[in-house]
Amino acid sequence: MSEITLTINGHNFGISCDNGQEQRVMDLGHYVDNRLKDISRAGAASNEAHLLVLTSLMLADEVFDLRNKLGELGGQTQDGESGNQDELVIAQAIDHLAERIDTIAGRIQKV
Repeated sequence: MSEITLTINGHNFGISCDNGQEQRVMDLGHYVDNRLKDISRAGAASNEAHLLVLTSLMLADEVFDLRNKLGELGGQTQDGESGNQDELVIAQAIDHLAERIDTIAGRIQKV
């Protein structure tokens, strides 16, 4: 296991991740921080906890949209199958990303 430090909304968080996944988790952290800043600039949140909840909901909405689009693509195959191997890999990647977002959000809420 590796330990990295993410800065989200001006706060540093120590995050454990698998060896070799450090850059991926850093990229995810930057993405979350950027989305959080976008929501913050819009003035939609009344406090930091509210901002974190809104950001989590926005990220979950993105995941759900991607899942729906993937499902639509699966329905468009010529032979009527639900999708090919590539679509399965993409769906698994989206599920994995959703789990990581949930884990990171849980760790942020503990602070």
